[in-house]
Amino acid sequence: MGVTSSNKQIDKNRIECDGTLKVTLAVSASPDILSNPTDIVLVLDRSGSMAGSPLANMKAGAKAFIDIIDEATDSSQDGQIGSGSRIGIVSFADTAKADTQLITSVETLKNAVNEIKAGGSTNHAAAFEKAIELFDPASSNGKVIVMFTDGKTTAGIPPAPVAAAARASGIIIYCIGLVGADGIDVNVLNDWATDPDASHVAVTPDDADLEQLFKDLAANISKTGATNIVIDEVINRDFVITSVTMPTRGTAEMTDSNTIKWKMDELGVSSNEGASLEFYIRHMGNEPGEKKVNESISYSDDEGNVVIFPDPTVMVDCSITVDPEPCPEPVDITIEGCTDSIVIDGGDVYMESLGRILQIDVTVKNVCPKRRVALAVILTEVDQKGEEHQRGMKTLTIPAHNYPECRDVLVKCIRFVLPEDLDVSGGSSYAICNPRYFKARFIANNIDTDFVCCDNEIKIV
Repeated sequence: MGVTSSNKQIDKNRIECDGTLKVTLAVSASPDILSNPTDIVLVLDRSGSMAGSPLANMKAGAKAFIDIIDEATDSSQDGQIGSGSRIGIVSFADTAKADTQLITSVETLKNAVNEIKAGGSTNHAAAFEKAIELFDPASSNGKVIVMFTDGKTTAGIPPAPVAAAARASGIIIYCIGLVGADGIDVNVLNDWATDPDASHVAVTPDDADLEQLFKDLAANISKTGATNIVIDEVINRDFVITSVTMPTRGTAEMTDSNTIKWKMDELGVSSNEGASLEFYIRHMGNEPGEKKVNESISYSDDEGNVVIFPDPTVMVDCSITVDPEPCPEPVDITIEGCTDSIVIDGGDVYMESLGRILQIDVTVKNVCPKRRVALAVILTEVDQKGEEHQRGMKTLTIPAHNYPECRDVLVKCIRFVLPEDLDVSGGSSYAICNPRYFKARFIANNIDTDFVCCDNEIKIV
C-alpha cells in the first residue's frame, strides 16, 4: 500500500510574539496490495448537505479511487479489480445501504456511485455497521474502510463504539472530511480512525479538493511499505526549534536551529504502521500577523512514494510599541595603538551642567482601531514642603493601528532632562547624589472620532 497518509499539525492557532508551538509530523504506511490482497469499502455520505458540487466532486473522487486500485492490482485499467482484492460501496443518510457487495467489476462499482442521490440526515453508526457486514471474517484479505462525510452525526446511535469494534477486529479505518454546511468535528474523525490519528484523517474546507484526496489515498494504498525514509523539515526563519522529542520510529536530529532531519529504515513493510515526531518551536520575529510554520518540507524513500504534508499557519500577536524619541547618534572614536590620550571634536554634542535623564514608559489602554491618540506627559518635581515645580511637558501622537479589536499600546522611553541646578528636593550639598522626587501626569484622548455636530433648527409655531 505504500505511504497511506501524512499530516502536520500545530497545537495552537494563535501565539504571542515570543510564544511557543508544538508541531507534530505523522506518516503511516502499509504493505503492497499486489502481494497483500485487500478488501476496501468506500463509505460515502449522501445526506442533504451533500447536494450540489460536494456530491459531484465526491463521486469523481470515488470513481478515480476505483480506477487507481484497478490499475494497481493487475497493472492495467481493464475493468476488473485483480490480485484477489475487492471493493464495495456503502452510502448513508438517515440509514445506510450496501450499494454493492465486495466485488471486482469496475463498471458495477462506478454505476453504484453514479446512482447516489443526496437527502436526509447523517447516521454514521449505521454506515459503519453496514460496511462491517460486507467483510468476510474468514477471509485472509486485509480490510479497509474509507469513511467520507461532511457533517456531524444527526441520527442513530453514537458511532464511536461501532468504529472502535471495527478497529479491534483488524479493520483499518481512514476518514476523509469535508467542512460542509453541517460542520465537522475533526476530533471525532480522529476518534474513529486507526491510530495514529494524525496520519489517518484528511480534512478540507473545499469540495474541489475531494477528488485529489481520494486519488492520493488510492495511490498510497496500492504501493508497498516505505524503506529508507528521509524527511527534511525546515521551519520559517521567524521561528527557532527549541527541542525535539524522540520519534516513535527512527531517529531525528537538528542540523541547525531551523532544520530537522527524520530518518526511518522502514515503515509498513509487513503490516500497517504509523510513526510520529513532535518538536517545539518559538517565534523570534518582531512582526505580527498570520505566519506559515513551514519554510519547506521534503520526503523521500526508495519506493518513490509521493508525500505532501499540510502547510499550517499561526496568528502571531506582537504588542504595539511606539518609540517617539530615537537614541542619540553616537560619535565614532578610534584610539590608535600605544596612544595614551586623544582629543576629539564632538561636533554638535554639547556638555551641559550636571543632571539626570528620566525615561518613562506608559501603556495606553484600549486604543481602538483606526484611531490616532494624542498623549501628554506633565512632569513636576516635589520640594520638601510638598509643593510642585514644573519640569516639563511632552505631547506626542500615537499612530493608528489596524488590529480588528481595541489594543493596549506601549509608549516607550519618553525622556525628560533634569539638570541638577534645578534640584528642589533638598539634601546633601553633593547635588548629584541627592534623591529627587517627581510626579508624572498623563492625559490621552482620541484625535480621530466619528462625531459630527448637528445643528438643530428651532421652529416657533
